[in-house]
Amino acid sequence: MIPNSSELLGVVWPLILAYLLGSIPTAVWIGRWFYHIDIRKYGSKNAGATNVMRVLGIKAGVPVLLIDMFKGWAAVSLMVFQNYYNQDSEQGVVYAICLGVLAVMGHIFPVFAGFKGGKGVATVTGVCAGLVPLATITAFMLFLIVVILTKYVSLGSLSAAVYFSVYILLIVPHSIISMRVFSVIVTLLIIITHRKNIHRLWKGEENKATFLYKSQNLKSD
Repeated sequence: MIPNSSELLGVVWPLILAYLLGSIPTAVWIGRWFYHIDIRKYGSKNAGATNVMRVLGIKAGVPVLLIDMFKGWAAVSLMVFQNYYNQDSEQGVVYAICLGVLAVMGHIFPVFAGFKGGKGVATVTGVCAGLVPLATITAFMLFLIVVILTKYVSLGSLSAAVYFSVYILLIVPHSIISMRVFSVIVTLLIIITHRKNIHRLWKGEENKATFLYKSQNLKSD
């Protein structure tokens, strides 16, 4: 069934708002407003929570992490404002996934920060939390364990991403096809955005998360 003009508007505006939510450049704005720097010129030059923690410390990084996660969760939650798709139907799940994907794209290519954003891990986590909370919680626990044991944030992110898709594909065998596809896409997205980190891990040159244990000097590299 094709939606009428009113229903179409109700379907389209949450999609636009989801992208705009994702486009809020938390790391960039906190860096500029409170520290008077462009975080994209320091550390790894990535506009994400990990680089903020590395350059500015935990006090700045934790709010960035939480807000970026909230962006993804809030984008998926916009599902309740449309009345065309049933939330539990296959179409409804696809629509919710689209909301989340647009938020992640907004984070990676933010309209409010010259389309130069972060890798999207925190926002993806928020999206996943809105779609499949249990899988996300256990994946996040795995992330923390890997980071604590190895001190590699990138390895923790990659491990959690792979676990997430395995959870959806194997532990939840009756999950609908769109959710299975989404889980695989999430894993591939994390792998693609971390390809440089993977190369450094392979060569033994990846930076450890020493910023979690001591203060860092502000410097660019």
